[in-house]
Amino acid sequence: MAKLLAQMTVEELADALDAGEEMTLIDTRPPESYEAWHIAGAANIPYHPVDGLGSDWDWERVSDLAASGPLVAICGKGLTSTSFGFELGTRGYDDVRVVKGGMEDWSKLYEVVEVETENPELYLAQVQRRAKGCLGYVVGSRAANEAVVVDATRQSEQFELAASDAGLRIVGVCDTHVHADHISGGRSLASRLGVPYYMGSNATDRDVEFDFVAMDDGDTLSVGNIDIDVLHAPGHTSEMVAYLVGGEALLTGDTLFVESVGRTELQFGDNDAGTGAELLYETLHESILELPDETRILPGHVSVDSEGRFGVAAPGELVSARLGDLRESLDFLTMDESSFVERITGDLPEKPPNYERIIALNTGRGSLDGEEEATQLELGPNNCAA
Repeated sequence: MAKLLAQMTVEELADALDAGEEMTLIDTRPPESYEAWHIAGAANIPYHPVDGLGSDWDWERVSDLAASGPLVAICGKGLTSTSFGFELGTRGYDDVRVVKGGMEDWSKLYEVVEVETENPELYLAQVQRRAKGCLGYVVGSRAANEAVVVDATRQSEQFELAASDAGLRIVGVCDTHVHADHISGGRSLASRLGVPYYMGSNATDRDVEFDFVAMDDGDTLSVGNIDIDVLHAPGHTSEMVAYLVGGEALLTGDTLFVESVGRTELQFGDNDAGTGAELLYETLHESILELPDETRILPGHVSVDSEGRFGVAAPGELVSARLGDLRESLDFLTMDESSFVERITGDLPEKPPNYERIIALNTGRGSLDGEEEATQLELGPNNCAA
């Protein structure tokens, strides 16, 4: 009788990696998929479900890797790695595990990090999508047992769970802007719960084809005694808004990150990226930098490299900084306007894959062709920073 192959979930893999457990992680995807995006420390040994590894040299490499600890195999969906795992078993390898759901499930892994607040009534949690670096928020009143969600991703149940675990009922859903790197779950979450869906009023200029509650600069949304003030923050996009929570934390969307600022050409185009950069400079210097130094900046993303490493902090750690610290340490905030515009437009990073299709979906001008398309559109880390 064939030996059953041990499986592990992506949650178990993340826990093991974060704890520094000894293992050898083997990624069996083709080299181009591995090079575009993989888990830090994974070795790439492409495996074909029919042709196998194809050379004795590759099996010698597996043997060398096996000396470093248990073998854990991962592929795109958990299929090819399973074939690889079974062949490892026939070759005498005993301690072999396969990651269930592969990199597809890894892309949907979340952590929830509660934010320390000055106001004891305020509940604030950062919901991290680990592989993409997407950061959303649950903002609530402990006294009223109510919350709003900001920048929910497609796996919006993660935000429902975070609110439920805190004893809060979601009474509203907000998006800071029309996202270009991932499919927003805000509208579907609001529809499912029967609560208002909020966006900046300038979203009408983006040909948004669904109803939303328009928020203007200076408007206030409240949960219990917690006020959430709206700041118009154009630059990355024309309709971008930031949300000042209880006067102490600013949810900046893709305007200001902890390690960078938002890029501007995804909406404005390469030729007009300078226009967006001028708007972004004005937003930063005439709005955000006017806030007190102790304001906590909570961005909409953290940069993630091709090996899945965060640019700052680590998964499960709060991605945040005080505005006063960023004022001194982030060079984007010390430049004059001409230098800032030149920096933003002069060396444009690679655009997020499928961003035009994702924008169409997030404005309601397109519809998904099933879960398979959604997964393929979102694979890989975000790329929204300048």
